[in-house]
Amino acid sequence: MTGFFTAEAFILWGSPTTWLELAAFVIALAMVGCNIREIHWGWPLAVISSLMYVAVFWRSRLYGDASLQIFFAAVAGWGWYQWLRGVRADGSALQVARLGLTGLVRMFAACAVLWPVTGLFLKNFTDSDVPWWDGFTTALSVVGQFLLGRKYIENWLVWIVVNVVSVGLFVYKGLWLTTLLYLIFIALSVVGFKAWKTRL
Repeated sequence: MTGFFTAEAFILWGSPTTWLELAAFVIALAMVGCNIREIHWGWPLAVISSLMYVAVFWRSRLYGDASLQIFFAAVAGWGWYQWLRGVRADGSALQVARLGLTGLVRMFAACAVLWPVTGLFLKNFTDSDVPWWDGFTTALSVVGQFLLGRKYIENWLVWIVVNVVSVGLFVYKGLWLTTLLYLIFIALSVVGFKAWKTRL
């Protein structure tokens, strides 16, 4: 079974695409579709696609992104619980909301701290040839995942930035199907932002 998933499915723009990457691509699209519609089943789909992408990214020496997928899979249970049972500080049900000024400051501060820490780690302890950009997408994705789990609309803006930078990374690595996926993610993030804005 492992051999099947790592086997070449087809050649896309001169680079081989595995069945594993193809399956992860399809499941990830379904996951984001659920997120846009606030359907909680997107979280278990996140676990499946994330675990698949661990292998895809590791083979391409994108260690930050590979580790990030492990993080995504691990916190998916938390996100699922938040969407099913989570509440705000005042005890009200978890609904789409904005961060507010304090929340925005904390968001930018978290990104400002996590990026250099992650980049330095990848630069000094792995053979990554893109430690800073890999670190950037990893750091912002951690923040975006937290915001998504707590249904803050700003998560979509964070994902737009992450997805744009990720497209450049995946083009560099020749992961063309995943590049296409993240181009679609950019469009879906815009759709998600607009959809959630109507629910505020």
